[in-house]
Amino acid sequence: MWPTVNGAAGGRAVGEPVEFGVCVRFGLLGPLTVGGEPVGGGKVRSLLAALLMRPGRVVPSDDLKLALWGDEPPASATASLHNHVARLRRLLDSEDRVRAVPPGYVLRVDPGELDTEVFEAHARVALAAHNRGDWPVVAEETAAALALWRGAPLSGLYDPADGEPALVQRLGETRLLVLEWKYEAELRLGRHEGIGPELAALTGQFPLREAFHRQLMLVLHRTGRQAEALAVHQRLRRTLVEELGVDPGPAVQEAHREILREPAPRAELPTPAQLPPGPAHFTGRDDLVAQLRAALTQRRQPEAPAARHEGAPTAALAVITGMAGVGKSALAVHVAHALREEFPDGQLYLNLRGATPGLPPLPPIQALAALLNALGVDSRNVPDTPDAAAALLRSRLAPTRTLLVLDDAASAAQVRPLLPAGDGCAVVVTSRSPLAALDGATRFPLAPMTADESLGLLRAVSGRQLADGAARLVELCGRLPLALRVAAARLAARRALSPDALAGLLDAEDGRLDHLEYDDLSVRRSLAVALGALDPDAALALRRLGALDLPAYEVPVVARLMGLPEQRAGAALDRLVEVALLEEISYGRYAPHDLVRDFARELAAQDDGREAAVERGLRWYAEAARQSGLALSPPEREGPARVPEPVGDAEPFPDTVAALAWGDRELPAVVTLTERYARSSPTVFLLVRAYFSHLQYRGKYGALRHLNRFVLSAARASGDLVAQAHALGDLAGAHFLASRIEEALALNDEAIALWQELGERGRTQRTLANRGMLLERLGRHAEAAEPLEWSLALTRELDDAYGEAIILSHLGNLHEHTDARVAIAYHERSLATGCRIGSELLVHTAHCNIGYAHLTLGEWAAAVGHFERALCILGDQGDWHGRSQSWVGLVRVLGELGRTDEAYAACADLLDQAVERCDGYSEGLGRREYGRLERSRGRIAQARVQWELALTALEGGDPKAHAEVTELLAGLDEEPGVKSAADVG
Repeated sequence: MWPTVNGAAGGRAVGEPVEFGVCVRFGLLGPLTVGGEPVGGGKVRSLLAALLMRPGRVVPSDDLKLALWGDEPPASATASLHNHVARLRRLLDSEDRVRAVPPGYVLRVDPGELDTEVFEAHARVALAAHNRGDWPVVAEETAAALALWRGAPLSGLYDPADGEPALVQRLGETRLLVLEWKYEAELRLGRHEGIGPELAALTGQFPLREAFHRQLMLVLHRTGRQAEALAVHQRLRRTLVEELGVDPGPAVQEAHREILREPAPRAELPTPAQLPPGPAHFTGRDDLVAQLRAALTQRRQPEAPAARHEGAPTAALAVITGMAGVGKSALAVHVAHALREEFPDGQLYLNLRGATPGLPPLPPIQALAALLNALGVDSRNVPDTPDAAAALLRSRLAPTRTLLVLDDAASAAQVRPLLPAGDGCAVVVTSRSPLAALDGATRFPLAPMTADESLGLLRAVSGRQLADGAARLVELCGRLPLALRVAAARLAARRALSPDALAGLLDAEDGRLDHLEYDDLSVRRSLAVALGALDPDAALALRRLGALDLPAYEVPVVARLMGLPEQRAGAALDRLVEVALLEEISYGRYAPHDLVRDFARELAAQDDGREAAVERGLRWYAEAARQSGLALSPPEREGPARVPEPVGDAEPFPDTVAALAWGDRELPAVVTLTERYARSSPTVFLLVRAYFSHLQYRGKYGALRHLNRFVLSAARASGDLVAQAHALGDLAGAHFLASRIEEALALNDEAIALWQELGERGRTQRTLANRGMLLERLGRHAEAAEPLEWSLALTRELDDAYGEAIILSHLGNLHEHTDARVAIAYHERSLATGCRIGSELLVHTAHCNIGYAHLTLGEWAAAVGHFERALCILGDQGDWHGRSQSWVGLVRVLGELGRTDEAYAACADLLDQAVERCDGYSEGLGRREYGRLERSRGRIAQARVQWELALTALEGGDPKAHAEVTELLAGLDEEPGVKSAADVG
C-alpha cells in the first residue's frame, strides 16, 4: 500500500498542489524517453534506465554491468562501461550529468525532471487532500499524475517472463490507488457522467478490487441504472465468495444499502448521438467524401439477384486506412455528421484504442459492453462471452438505421464482433492497418492531401491568405493534415511569422519535427505511438531505414541493415506497411513518407548499431553493383573484369535484363550513398567502380561524371592512391563517352602516372591504350602511335589476348586516316581474336569499325552489313555507346543507298533514345545525319535546323564532328534559294 505521507516535496504544505519549474526530461512511465523522445535500443538505453532507477544516488559499477550484460559480463566489461557512459553523456548533451563517483556512477536528476518522481509527488499531495476531504485538489492532482503515464513503466527494458521489477510493481499499485482517489473525487463532486465505461473496464480488469466496484455501483445508481448497479454488486459478491470465501467489505455494503434505500432517478435513454465534434476546418477530399457517403448509404435490396446469391443482406462497411496524421478520423467524423438524417436511430462512436499511448487496444467484450450500454442494455444483462454479447448487439441494431463509427481499430479481430447484420445500419472504421481480413468492406486508403487541398487547409486554419512561400511550406509538411494543422497553428499564433520563414525552419531536415509540434498537436508523438505498438523486428527495421536513409528500399538491403535473414526482414517491412509507416511503391520495394523518414533518422541517431549497419548496407550495394557489372560484361566474354573483387554477399543476377532493371531502380540510391558516405567509407569507392558498367550501358554519362567526381575528391582527401587511379580512369571514360576528349585525356594521363607509380603494369597498359585512342580522336595522329605501340608490347608481355585485340582496334582507327584498307586489316585481326575468345564486345566493335572503314571508302553496300551485324550482336539492351555509334553509321549508309524511309525511322529512334539519356554527343551525330537526309530530299531549310541543333549538342565535345557540321552548314549558304532558320515555321 501507499506509505504514510508526513510531508511534501520541497517543504510544501501537505495537500498543496504540486508545481514544477523544470519540465519533465526523463520518462520511465512507458518506453524510456529523454526530452520526450524515445531512446533507441542497445546498452545506452539499459545504462540510462539503471541510473534513473536510483536518481541522484551512486549506482555501483557491478550493478550497472549486471544491467547491461546480465550474469556473464565480457572480459572487457569495465572498458565497455566507460565507453557506454561516454555515449550516454553525448546523448544527454552534458559532460557533468553522469559523474564517476566510486564505486560507480551517479546521474544528476534535478527536481521535476523524472516523471516517476513527479508522479509520486502528485500522488502524495492527492493522498493528503483525500484524507482531509479536499476533493477539488484530489481531482486536480490525480489528473496531473495520471497524465504522465504513457504505458507500462520501463516498457521494453525487462523480460516479463522474469517477473516485474519492484519499482514497476510499486508504481503499478500506486497508479491503481490514484485511480481510486480520482473516481472518488468525481463522485464527491457529482461528476457522474462519462466515468461509467472507464470504471466498467477497470472492474473487468481487476475483478477483486472492491473500490472500483463500489464506485461503479454508485455511478450506475446515481445515473438512473439501479438494476445494473445491483448486478455489479451481485457479480462482485459471487466472485469474492467463490474465490476467497469472503463477503464484500463495509464500504461496498454501505453502497449496496444506499442503492436499496434510495430510489434511483428516472432517466430516459435518448437517441444515441455520440459523435465527437466535427473538424472545424475540414478541407478538400471532395471525391473521397462523396465515395464514402455512397458506400455508407448504399443498401442491398432483399429481392435483388445478387443479394439472393450472396445470402442475407449486411450492413454497409467502410474502412479508412492510412499513416498517422493523414486525417482518417477527421474524414470519418465529418462524413458521419453529414449523414445524421440518413441514420435517424442514432450514431454510435467508440475509440478502439488501436494506437493510444499507454493503453492497450480495447478488448472486444469491453467494446461490446460499451455499445450495448449506449443502446440501453443494463450492464447486468450484457452476456459474459463475446459471442453472446455480439449476438445481442446484432439483435438490438437489426431493426434500426444506426451509424457506427469505430475509430482507431487495431485489427480485424477487434472489429468483427462489433458489426451489425441488418442492412439498415452502416459502419465506418478507421485504422492504420488495412484490416484486409474484414470481408465485404469498401476500403479507402487515405493518401496525403493534394497541393491545392493542403493550401486550402493552411489558409482555413491559420486565417491568413498565405501567398509567398506557402507552396514550399506545404511540401515540407509532406501534405500531411496533422503537420499542416501544426504549421497553420504556428502561423495563426505568430502573425509576424511568414510562410517562407516557417518553410526555412522546416527545411533543416534534422529539426523538422521540432517545428511540427504545437500545444497538443505533434507529428513526432503521433509517430512515436505507432513505434510503440510495433514488434521488435518492425521497430528495428524502421530505425535501420533511418540509418541508411535512402529514397526507397528492397528486402535484401534491409536484411543487411538489420543483421537478420531476409524472410524476417521482409515480414518486418510488411508490418510497417500494414500500419502505414511505409508504402509498398511496387512489389517488394518500399518507401517512407518524408516525415516518417525524418522520424526514422531521429531513431537511428540513438542506435548504437548504426555505423555497423550502414557499412553492411554499403557492402551489399557494392556487391550487388559488382554482380550487375559481371552480368553485363562477363569476364569470359568481355575480357578482364573491370569490376572490383568480391565485397559482400549479394546474389548474382540471372541475366542482363535483371541486372539492368536493378541498376535502373537503384540509381537514386547509389547517388545518395555516394554523396553521403564517399568521405567516410572506402566501400563507396568500390560501389561506384562496380556501377560504371550499368551507367555505360544506359548512356548515363552525366551520372558517371557526378559519381566519380565525388569519389576522386574523397580518395584524394584520404590519400588512397589506388582509389584515385581508378576514379581518374573512370572519370576519363565518362568524359570520353560524352565526347569530352580534352578533359578525358588530361584525367587519363593522371591515371597513367599513378598506375606507373603503383607498379600496376596491367592498369598501365589499359590507360596507355586509352591515351592513344584519345589522341587519335583529337587528330594528333603522330602522337597516338607511340602509346598504342607501347601498350601493344605490354599486352604481349602480359599474354593479354583481349587487351591486344583492343590495341589492334585502336591502331585500325588510327590507320583509317591514311589507308582505310590497312585499317580494315587491323580490325579483322581484332575480330578474329574476339571470335576466338568469345568476346561479344570485341566482335561488335570490330564490325562497327570495319563498317566505318568501308564508309570512308564509299563502299556503302559492304558497310551496311557490318553495322547491322554490330547492332544485332548488342540487341536492344546492349552497351549504349556501342549501339549509338553503330546506329549512326547505319543511318548514314542507309541514306547513301537510297533506303531513305529506313534511314529516317532508324534516325528518329536514335534521337529519341539519345535525348532520353541526355547524351548530347549522340544526339548531335544523329541530327547531323537527319540533316543529311533532309538535304537529300531537297528540304534545305529543315536540314539547316537539324545542323544548327547538332552544333548546339556537340558544343564543347568532339572537335572533328563539330567541324564537320560547321562545314555542312557553310555549304548550304552556297546553294541558291536557301532560307535561314528564322524563315522556317
